[in-house]
Amino acid sequence: MSNRRVLELFYDVVSPYSWLGFEILCRYKNIWNVDIRLRPGFLGGIMQATGNKPPAMVPNKGAYMGKDLRRLSEFYDVPVRQPSDFFHVVVQKGSLSAMRFVTAVNMLHPEFVEPVSRELWLRIWSEDKDITEPESILEAAKKAGLSAEQASKLLQAISQPEVKNALKETTEEAINHGVFGMPSIVAHIDGKPQLYFGSDRFELLAHNLGEKWLGPVPSKSRL
Repeated sequence: MSNRRVLELFYDVVSPYSWLGFEILCRYKNIWNVDIRLRPGFLGGIMQATGNKPPAMVPNKGAYMGKDLRRLSEFYDVPVRQPSDFFHVVVQKGSLSAMRFVTAVNMLHPEFVEPVSRELWLRIWSEDKDITEPESILEAAKKAGLSAEQASKLLQAISQPEVKNALKETTEEAINHGVFGMPSIVAHIDGKPQLYFGSDRFELLAHNLGEKWLGPVPSKSRL
């Protein structure tokens, strides 16, 4: 049995901050003595269950978010670009079908969860493209390296009760950990789960893990 610590990342591709947190953990998984578990959930379900609201629903927060993402894109070296019609893309269309697809990937081809998630983020948060229509999801799957046959079977699976329930269960598990938004990291340290919310708590997480924080792009660190 592995004695490495486990970091669970609860995320949704509708969240740009989740993308930042995801890329940081992907960069650090071979630097820190930890195991990373990617846990695709549904942010809409978490918001509804906890009474939380998207930042853009508060006008000043929404205005700040655009500036914030531009700064973070450079700092984190992640090509985040806000969609041209934020409300329609993020609030109205959402990500339920996309996250059911990622859940199906996690169940049937877990080795592709990382690249599929990244390709969906690139579509919505960099290329200003759709992530909800079947052809959009298939395009992301193709770019992630799945075969046309694999992607087609996974797309069919998103309507199956097993996949719907798996996404719902992961979302409920996140809520039971105290999650109220995404990204949320549940760090299992010394047998106890610790919750860290957001993409800006890695310095604190590193401290509590007893690991070094080398910045958001550790390959460029001067240390």
